[in-house]
Amino acid sequence: MTVSELLLVRHCESAGQESGAPLTSDGLQQATLLATFLRSFPVDAILCSPFRRALESIAPFAAQTRIDVEEDARLVERTLSAEPQADWREQLQKTWRDFDHRAPGGETSREAQQRARGAVDEIASRGNRCVVVVSHGNWIGLVLHSIDPCFDFAAWERLSNPDVFRLRLGAGADHMERVWCG
Repeated sequence: MTVSELLLVRHCESAGQESGAPLTSDGLQQATLLATFLRSFPVDAILCSPFRRALESIAPFAAQTRIDVEEDARLVERTLSAEPQADWREQLQKTWRDFDHRAPGGETSREAQQRARGAVDEIASRGNRCVVVVSHGNWIGLVLHSIDPCFDFAAWERLSNPDVFRLRLGAGADHMERVWCG
């Protein structure tokens, strides 16, 4: 794997969790601030979850830089359960304590992490200088956990909308740092 820099971006504030949920008015303002922040990096590619809230979060930056947004289904949020769960937070916490716990119809943390990390490793090997990867909180949390096992449910709870982590991957050592939070 080539040493590569990825900026993992958690989407801005949205009106819901379904795939078609738009950004709120605050979320749209956050997207504009996010675009300004990202301009300080030598970004040469953008990959994004196809969920509306992720696409809307990166749209101002993509328009300013004229970089095409490549939608990637591997970047969608992990499926906690096939049906809404009244105790979703408790179910989510269980998946962080036991990476093989499966809520009804959902992905285990292990499965979601393998999907997410596989995507990250493939993106990092493309040879780009700096790639923005726009996704979702649990997806990003599981990637960060793959680099630092101390990143746990409590750390996930502290994520903001938006949030940006810089990853440097390759050469035998992966490094992560939080570079901006909304």
